[in-house]
Amino acid sequence: MRVRGRARGGSALAGAALLLTAAVLTGCDSGPASGASRPLDWKRCDAPEGGIEPGPAWRCATLAVPLDHAEPDGETIGIALIRKAATEKSERIGSLLFNFGGPGGSGVGILPRAADSYRELNTRYDLVGFDPRGVAASAGVRCRGDKEQETAHREIDMTPDTPAEEAAFVEDGRDFGAGCERLSPEVLPHVGTVNAARDMDAIRRALGDEKLSYFGVSYGTELGGTYAHLFPEYVGRLVLDAVVDPTADSVGHARNQATGFQRALENYLKDRGQDPAAGTRRTARLLERIDKDPLPTSSGRELNGSLAVLGIVAPLYSKSSWPTLTAALDEAENRGTGDGLLQLADSYNGRDAQGHYDTQSHSQRAISCADARARPTAAEARALLPEFRELSPVFGPFLAWDTAGWCAGWPVEGEHDTPEVSAPGAAPILVIGTTGDPATPYEGARRMADELGEGVGVMLTNKGEGHGSYGGSTCVTSLVDSYLLDGKVPADGRTCS
Repeated sequence: MRVRGRARGGSALAGAALLLTAAVLTGCDSGPASGASRPLDWKRCDAPEGGIEPGPAWRCATLAVPLDHAEPDGETIGIALIRKAATEKSERIGSLLFNFGGPGGSGVGILPRAADSYRELNTRYDLVGFDPRGVAASAGVRCRGDKEQETAHREIDMTPDTPAEEAAFVEDGRDFGAGCERLSPEVLPHVGTVNAARDMDAIRRALGDEKLSYFGVSYGTELGGTYAHLFPEYVGRLVLDAVVDPTADSVGHARNQATGFQRALENYLKDRGQDPAAGTRRTARLLERIDKDPLPTSSGRELNGSLAVLGIVAPLYSKSSWPTLTAALDEAENRGTGDGLLQLADSYNGRDAQGHYDTQSHSQRAISCADARARPTAAEARALLPEFRELSPVFGPFLAWDTAGWCAGWPVEGEHDTPEVSAPGAAPILVIGTTGDPATPYEGARRMADELGEGVGVMLTNKGEGHGSYGGSTCVTSLVDSYLLDGKVPADGRTCS
């Protein structure tokens, strides 16, 4: 599942690894990263794949960056950008760069749809979105076609109970990686977060900004923290919302998410007036029944256990979606049909009504596996099951097995165990954690603030539900706007209720 934070625009790690010089790893680079950049050629935007054309206020451009930043004069790839100019030009501060998470979310596709939430910021900032390398229009990674994707969702049990199911599960993970290597061989070794952060500095220079102003959500917080570590001297005003725990490895992320999604489920059950423990047991029993006997749907497709888990996961991202989850669970339990949960799972998986899948999950997996060095085996995942079932009877087994299925046999070596985000000397960075966040649990925000360093990471707590807080909390939105527009840094430890 790896639900490190799915960016869907309405709303979680054989080939040679990239060899980084010491200067790259420490950010102490006096070469191209600090120099001037060629002006961007902004033009009217075309509609992104599967999307609609942005309005006339938006302009698009492509920035050429090195495929391998260790070879700045070598082959290049294009980074797709989109921009909406500040509406009050006389008061313009500069550019505000966004990343909405995933990894694998297309900023070019998402930002125009989300821009109404940032109207106040757009008065003084140019809003700028980008597709990170390996994503969508920026040399997007592709690993398999729609038919193969559909077959995998139908036939692969993501919580295998037998040796045959386990063997098929592991083989599917290896097949996915082999498909990425076959269909995206050149870019696959170079899609890691460190490279994307260096692309961000190239974007900053191309935009003509002395410092980077940035708004990162979910995985975008890991990307922002990595940028701050590499380029602390160019940190302007950075907001990190729905924060990835930088101290967690791949198993740690799965453990955090088992905790976070269970917490969100219990909050949802309390909101329905149910006892959380009893409601959890009831939901787990429903999943066990569906795993043994998939539910029919009106489309003719079946809802299996793996898809049912994703159907429950998807609406837990936002409290506004809880009524949709209630309807889907009631349908499955009382009518014995799976239309509601299947529709939610399809939305999570990027499947449209015609059976076409987007490639965000391809990019997400490629970026995550390029980052994470760990490659847990099936035996190691199986050993995690008792602990993860204790953390969450509903989500624990899925997430424990996910540690082995995600990067099994991946053709590219991972770069690190955990990302480096320490940023001594950087300007204050606003770090926001929401107490009920399922995908990036609250505790990770405090760890990010601590890892950034004393006087750098400024912690803001949002008491509430959902993945991300800006636009949902009036208090958070006001404090973020004051920080980005006026440079007013909240007191570290501030809480919004």
